[in-house]
Amino acid sequence: MSPAILLLLAFGLGLVGWLAARARAWSFRAGAPRGRLAALPSYHGWYVAIWTVVPAAIFVVVWSFVAPHLVTASVLSAPEAGSLPSFGFQRQNILNEAAAVASGKATAVFNPAAQALVEPYRDALLRYRIIGIAVTLLLSFAGGAWAFTRLRPDFRARTQVERAAMLGLLLASLVAILTTLGIVVSLVFETIRFFGMVSPVDFLFGTHWGPDPMGSADNPNPERYGAIPLFWGTIYIGAIIAMIVAVPLGLMSAIYLTQYASPRWRSWLKPALEILAGVPTVVYGYFAALTVAPAIRDAAQAIGISNASSESALAAGLVMGVMIIPFVSSMADDSIAAVPQALRDGSLAMGATKSETIRRVLIPAALPGIIAGVMLAISRAIGETMIVVMAAGAAANLTANPFEAMTTVTFQIVAMLTGEGSFDHPATLSAFALGMMLFLVTLALNFIALRVVKRFREAYE
Repeated sequence: MSPAILLLLAFGLGLVGWLAARARAWSFRAGAPRGRLAALPSYHGWYVAIWTVVPAAIFVVVWSFVAPHLVTASVLSAPEAGSLPSFGFQRQNILNEAAAVASGKATAVFNPAAQALVEPYRDALLRYRIIGIAVTLLLSFAGGAWAFTRLRPDFRARTQVERAAMLGLLLASLVAILTTLGIVVSLVFETIRFFGMVSPVDFLFGTHWGPDPMGSADNPNPERYGAIPLFWGTIYIGAIIAMIVAVPLGLMSAIYLTQYASPRWRSWLKPALEILAGVPTVVYGYFAALTVAPAIRDAAQAIGISNASSESALAAGLVMGVMIIPFVSSMADDSIAAVPQALRDGSLAMGATKSETIRRVLIPAALPGIIAGVMLAISRAIGETMIVVMAAGAAANLTANPFEAMTTVTFQIVAMLTGEGSFDHPATLSAFALGMMLFLVTLALNFIALRVVKRFREAYE
């Protein structure tokens, strides 16, 4: 049985427990002092509902991982499984065919050896479905009954419910921390393996990038793993060209929307500007490859640059800058709008013009939010992949010419992890090392943004 059905069963029992506990709490009011309970009847209902649903839900989550292994072990212990081949891949295919027919996902098997395992699979699936339903019902009834017996007129159900809610919020907040920890651990482990094959000095300071996924893993040619061209391409496209486009346009649009635009114009322009953030990056990639890149190439050739390519850092950077305008604009808009009106009025009362007030009062006061938006935009830009894939090219060039093809860290991560390369080969493991470097750079940008924001906030509060 699907885990979703078991969860629905547990929630249904939780609803019954909520109604029964609420009715029970209302009956306590007649015998309570002055007809007042220690907690509202709804909190009594939530207390019983939590004890009815949570134990069963935890079991369902664990059971969804354990049950398939138990079913497979049961089938393998059947006499019909004695003729299975010892080769793991072939045996797994036979088991998958039998499981698909037994569960109703397929009507017939292609391998005759799988036919004999269909009935053992059906018996095992039925048996463990019954076990799952029985244990779910047992846990729901046991938890709900135990909670129901604790209900009394002086029972502080609200305190218990709020503690449960606080625990749920704590677990939810830990998800982000544990996810980040898991990412770091996986990256560190694979990065250490890579640096065991290629020297960190060659990787971090080498100027030639040309891994050979088909080459020998025992002789990886460390001089081919110099990542400086990738780091430069990432910074040049995402943090220089894109920011030259995004920061002025985003900041000026925020100033216009907050200080000059009428409410009617603002109601139209702000949503239209924020639509840019919702456009899929692959669409930006098409736009960059089919429209912007050819136009830049033709313009470069018209001014005498003969080696201009249809894949260029300038094309990718311009389109990437347009894509992240909403990140800068929205943060700057909110920060400028949050500046107290007294600062504006005081500046105007002292004789400053509107432009001087914006330049010398509003922008400095809103600087923490503006910087946070810029840092967020930079982090978004250096992690972009599709625009670089479709417009910047795959050449790892260490050049300042924006009309030449260039690549980034994210593009090479995709290139190294796609295909049939072995995860024991340094070319594949280099993707994890690049990801680790990108993670550290993004972390450093966020740290710098927090420090800068804190410093200017202290200065202007």
